Amino acid sequence: MAEGYARVLLPQNEFEIRSAGVEVHGLNSDAAKVMLEDGVDISGQYSKKIDVDYFKSADLIITLCGDAKDKCPVISAETQHLHYPLADPVNAVGSYEERLDVFRNVRDKIKKIVHGLE
Repeated sequence: MAEGYARVLLPQNEFEIRSAGVEVHGLNSDAAKVMLEDGVDISGQYSKKIDVDYFKSADLIITLCGDAKDKCPVISAETQHLHYPLADPVNAVGSYEERLDVFRNVRDKIKKIVHGLE
């Protein structure tokens, strides 16, 4: 979701946007659904594992999930690092609509974070 917002909201000539994680998963259909509700199509995105060489050369790294800060490779002291311990919406419980509401809540928080980078 963060990659989708970053590609839509941030100036492409100022940011090179890459998204990756410590594990590879497929695109979550619920994430795609709630993003499309907000006009952002992430259906072409896919899960990628962190490219450690690129990670080491980044100027800014943003981690979003609660455990990402602990599981990411070591971030150099020269790299700006922002961490937002958001709940992973994949772990939401309840009815389908209740789980979608968790995705929407996380989506809205991510959108505010990305807006703050402008």
